[in-house]
Amino acid sequence: MVNIPDYYAGKNVLITGATGFMGKVLLEKLLRSCPEVKTVYVMVRSKAGQCPKARIADMVSCKLFERLKDEQPDFAVKVVAVSSDLTLPELDLSKEDQSVLAENVNVVFHCAATIRFNEPLKDAMQLNVLATQKMLALAHRMKQLEIFLHVSTAYANCDRELIEEVVYPPPVDYRRLIDTLDWMDDELVSTLTPKLIGTRPNTYTYTKALAEYMVQQEAGDLNVAIVRPSIVGASWKEPFPGWIDNFNGPSGIFIAAGKGILRTMRASNDAVADLVPVDVVINATIAAAWFSGSQRPKNIMVYNCTTGGINPFRWGEVEYHVISTFKRNPLEQAFRRPHVNLTSNHLINQYWIAVSHKAPAFLYDLYLRLMGREPRMMKTITRLHKAMMVLEYFTSHTWVWNNDNVGMLLTQMSPEDKKMFNFDVRQLHWAEYMENYCMGTKKYVLNEDLSGLPAARKHLNKLRNIRYTFNTVLVVFIWRVFIARSQMARNIWYFVVSLCFKFLSYFRASSTMR
Repeated sequence: MVNIPDYYAGKNVLITGATGFMGKVLLEKLLRSCPEVKTVYVMVRSKAGQCPKARIADMVSCKLFERLKDEQPDFAVKVVAVSSDLTLPELDLSKEDQSVLAENVNVVFHCAATIRFNEPLKDAMQLNVLATQKMLALAHRMKQLEIFLHVSTAYANCDRELIEEVVYPPPVDYRRLIDTLDWMDDELVSTLTPKLIGTRPNTYTYTKALAEYMVQQEAGDLNVAIVRPSIVGASWKEPFPGWIDNFNGPSGIFIAAGKGILRTMRASNDAVADLVPVDVVINATIAAAWFSGSQRPKNIMVYNCTTGGINPFRWGEVEYHVISTFKRNPLEQAFRRPHVNLTSNHLINQYWIAVSHKAPAFLYDLYLRLMGREPRMMKTITRLHKAMMVLEYFTSHTWVWNNDNVGMLLTQMSPEDKKMFNFDVRQLHWAEYMENYCMGTKKYVLNEDLSGLPAARKHLNKLRNIRYTFNTVLVVFIWRVFIARSQMARNIWYFVVSLCFKFLSYFRASSTMR
């Protein structure tokens, strides 16, 4: 078999969703590790007054592409922005662009999708199912197409405990659902959505399952592969450790914990946190397209790109490493010292939300009002709770993944390709990865310079002293108001203090004897 860089040499590649988190990493990795790739077409819509070409020019000037720029200064000439809107008829492509793509494209990476878990069903169908259907229709016109790779999610079938590398039939016929949603008004769709999605937690996982089945049904003679990543996090190694550029998914939760805003979360300590680094997903995606494109297997290849069954890491461990990292390397202007309680009990979680989130936020906003400033903490807490509610389902459940196809793919690669396109998560050291992830949120999401660490540590020590002072004042207050006025309370208090003193004396004597 030809190696991966040689397979892509001279090829014309089309990427959708190139401005998204995974799309950027895919574009950078493909150009850097497959330097002989001919052209990469990226389908982009105009946004905020910027044309597609300007958006791509801005994107490739960010830090993610610095290593590529050093190695290949003229890489940008290979990137061709194609004006398109996946929600519009014929993808809003001009006749000229349709012709260019139909005549030239060899490989399609369809990464575009809505990442909002609770998108209204109509919108989620438009972006995740209908857009994929239009992309397949365009792919059928491509004369040189070798592989159509569809990026799905490992949670498309999260209503199952065991998830194998196959396309499962959805609970409804996607064609009938498309026709039905076409005439329904938004209010009626909203009412019917819980019944339609059933035991799935949101419209995202539901529509991604429909999209997979639709790809299988409408692929025809197209050569198709599907990659299913789980919770995609910061980069492991490439182009450098810890790269992340958004607050989505766990990243926003980690930042909230580091700032001391998040203090409690509903999650099971023992549930497997199926985090997968973005460069692992991209390396597997490029390799999957290479294998199916060069070998043309008879059936659609599905790859569960997950870590839970191979190198499990639990939410309790995630919490420990996040908090310990941010205590050593604190975020600037933290609200409180980092500390998070994980609980699977709903009532206990609600209690801690009231005590540790809402009450301090209310008091802080009251302080801001008294100072003549705009209150903001309650709004932040509300947004945080919405994000936590979205993640609750995934932080409280564990799935069993079949990864046979991923294992097979590794065996088909040469030693050089395994090194260059590494997605063997058995090599992933979680403690090191989590530290890089947390530091990545500090450097690349919050844009905090590491030179500010001494001041941040000083601020954290100040918060600790404030906390100790507050607790001391609270104990004195309770003594003066409640204990000092009751003989029984005083007797209990003296008994507890005496017991503690005896225990300390015994401990000290035992230590001396040793």
